[in-house]
Amino acid sequence: MVEVGPEALADVAYGLFELALNKELRAGGNNLFQLVETRIDFKDQFVAFFSRFENDYPQLAQALLAKFGGINPIYEMIIGGEGVVPTRTTLMYWIIQEAPAIAPDAIEDELAGKWLIFLPQEQVDEAWRKVRDATCADILGISAKVSTAKPNPDSKDQMKVIYVYTSDWQNEAEVMGVREELRKLGFTDRLGYKRNIETFKGEYAQKGKRVTFYSA
Repeated sequence: MVEVGPEALADVAYGLFELALNKELRAGGNNLFQLVETRIDFKDQFVAFFSRFENDYPQLAQALLAKFGGINPIYEMIIGGEGVVPTRTTLMYWIIQEAPAIAPDAIEDELAGKWLIFLPQEQVDEAWRKVRDATCADILGISAKVSTAKPNPDSKDQMKVIYVYTSDWQNEAEVMGVREELRKLGFTDRLGYKRNIETFKGEYAQKGKRVTFYSA
């Protein structure tokens, strides 16, 4: 078994912690981004949740406390935009927003695919808010995610990307319906749509090789 260092364990712990926090907040009728952006104080709820997390996953909780020095710095970091605003998120590679009543693993289905929106860093926060809110309102596809400020070793440049997922690449009406909604949100430049089939095969765009299935 490979031994995981304290820093790596803390990174994993934070990702799991925020996923679980988002899930609990949504179950209570809230989204983390709404609480943060409307500046609602939810510290009591946050502390209670952390206590349950610590009881269920003591090693992960201790890794977080050791890295950040307590619960308060974690809360302050989150209300400052960590996990909500792409350019302020440095602990996770992606921020994810699922549509209502969609299973979390729906985007992993082989039939799924996504529209790809590439943006310079200075445009990604505003663009993500549009896509996130529309996904949350069940206007777009089944899920969306955005790359963050955390340096990604797989990135070839400084551009950021937003993925907008649909459930079935074979359903052209669904795929193009989502594309039309993206146009309404202001994404009028030509976009490519990549199927999970190509992603699972590890196929990526190269000179002279096209991996997008639709372009519109």
